[in-house]
Amino acid sequence: MTFTENLKIALHSINGNRLRATITALIISIGIMALVGILTAIDGIKAGINNSFSSMGANTFNIKNRSQGIKFSGGSKGNKKFKAISKSEADKFVAEFKFPSTTSLSFNASFASTIKYNGVKTDPNIMVMGGDVNYLNVAGYEIDQGRNFSEKEVVSASSIVLIGSDIKTKLFPNTSPLGESIYVGGAKYRVVGALKSKGSSMGFGGDRIVIVPIQNAYQTFSMPNMSSVITVAVKDVATIDFAVEEATSVFRKIRKIPVRGEENFNVYKSDNVAKELISNLTYVTAAATVIGFITLLGAAIGLMNIMLVSVSERTREIGIRKAIGATQKAIRRQFLFEAVVICQIGGIGGIIFGIIIGNIVTGLVGVGFIIPWLWMLSGITLCVIVGLVSGLYPAIKASKLDPIEALRFE
Repeated sequence: MTFTENLKIALHSINGNRLRATITALIISIGIMALVGILTAIDGIKAGINNSFSSMGANTFNIKNRSQGIKFSGGSKGNKKFKAISKSEADKFVAEFKFPSTTSLSFNASFASTIKYNGVKTDPNIMVMGGDVNYLNVAGYEIDQGRNFSEKEVVSASSIVLIGSDIKTKLFPNTSPLGESIYVGGAKYRVVGALKSKGSSMGFGGDRIVIVPIQNAYQTFSMPNMSSVITVAVKDVATIDFAVEEATSVFRKIRKIPVRGEENFNVYKSDNVAKELISNLTYVTAAATVIGFITLLGAAIGLMNIMLVSVSERTREIGIRKAIGATQKAIRRQFLFEAVVICQIGGIGGIIFGIIIGNIVTGLVGVGFIIPWLWMLSGITLCVIVGLVSGLYPAIKASKLDPIEALRFE
């Protein structure tokens, strides 16, 4: 029998048991949807991380308190062992670091503040950063309206603020924010500038941000063990490794670390931070894969049971086919085709819904539509394998039926 004939027979048999075939295909569809959906979302999240950190500039690196490293588990040992980068240490670094570059000091004052203006307020998810005159350049922000801080305003801790585009849209939808007074937490600030939209991919940086002069941030948002962040932007990206070595040497000297002593701070290049985040997603990928395979295993068992039931119900049909000359090979092929077709119907549905669900997640993290060709091909291949494995035993059982006994079956 040709491929087309086997396919027609399989579709005819499936049509004759639509409810049973639909339920089986649905189980397979759920497994493929879980696998493709989660893996598509993870691909989108990875792209979001790369986009977010690339916007910081490939020519930048940060010096941070070692306990500020990105971690998804573990206790607070880092906070006890490594001291914060004080303002005096940061200022001394700026004075002593002579590499051709732009150096900026910043301080993360709050991750969850509320901004208020004339009775209107934002959600409590606004990041408050303290920055100097160079912070916008090294962080990848641009002024949309107004101006940046002046050196004098930074030193004198002026109560002025730059607002991200999300805050401008929320509090000043139809008017200019320049010159208006807003409350950041409980402190009053005058708006001198509004930032261009940068995007909120993965929640890093983004537009839900206000920036105040760093000296004002130290005074207004003072907290125990607060730590400065030193950001360096080199003029030539090819020299960044030399700059990192020079910066490490200068800061070791400032902290009086012995030649063989362990560094109690970290130097992060933007691509290294992205790689660190992405490496943590491998565990999520592995978990998603296991969940998908467990679901598919259940679907495979269900499909095998249904095919065995189908063999029992169609014993007389098998006997007639054998009586008119069908070989064992033809019978086996017929039932294998049927199992694979059911799997492919479920798999195609699962792939479609998986792509939709995965791209809903990628849309939430600010990434465009993703077509996961690799996972689509993997899903189709898995469906073929599941169909062959699940249908093999029922197909063999059907092919070995004695035609005389089968014809007697009622």
